[in-house]
Amino acid sequence: MMPSSEAPFEPINMNRDKRVVINTQAQHWMASPATGVWRIPLEREAKESGEVTSLVRYEPNTHFSSHYHPNGEEIFVVSGIFQDEFGHYPAGTYIRNPAKTRHAPASDSGCTLYVKLNMFPEGDREPLRIDTHNARWQPGHYPGQSVLPLHGYGSDRTVIMQWPAGSTLPPQSYDGGLEVYILAGSFYDEWGEYDEGFWLRTPPGSSHQPATKDGCLLLVKTGHITQ
Repeated sequence: MMPSSEAPFEPINMNRDKRVVINTQAQHWMASPATGVWRIPLEREAKESGEVTSLVRYEPNTHFSSHYHPNGEEIFVVSGIFQDEFGHYPAGTYIRNPAKTRHAPASDSGCTLYVKLNMFPEGDREPLRIDTHNARWQPGHYPGQSVLPLHGYGSDRTVIMQWPAGSTLPPQSYDGGLEVYILAGSFYDEWGEYDEGFWLRTPPGSSHQPATKDGCLLLVKTGHITQ
């Protein structure tokens, strides 16, 4: 048998003690094992298993057979319409499929998803389907800021934040780390400037002082990164 010429897989951004910033709009889409599905890996533990965070793009009329996720699946529909046998989910839908649940994902129209796999805390079994366009927003901690809570379990929190133009927040610190995907607009801090499509992950104990010139809409996770 001829030896395989395929290079061994190297984990992607799995050292969560390191700060990571990725402009997803500057990355190349990579083919997945499924025809018509493309992805941009942001962090990945193994080639086709383990913990994964990625952007996933479905071409129109892409359909899969039923499968399950051993430790859960978290999805935010960035654009288009995602679907499975339980419903259709337009852009702005937040989905949680707990560990060992099964579904047959598809998209007739095409869609782009922000996806996290195999990262559910032990005991978190709540399925969720939230249409963020029809959910009740809450005032944030700072003037003009709005917050939409999506999920919480233990120290793990997932929210959408909206900051108005000209906002400057006090210094922020994150005992359990911070992960941000910018859905719209832009913000900056002492480390750099981040536009729509940027993904940031900072380790436990990190801090920064964010601000925005023109306003922004952020998908934010905190408290979920352990050292």
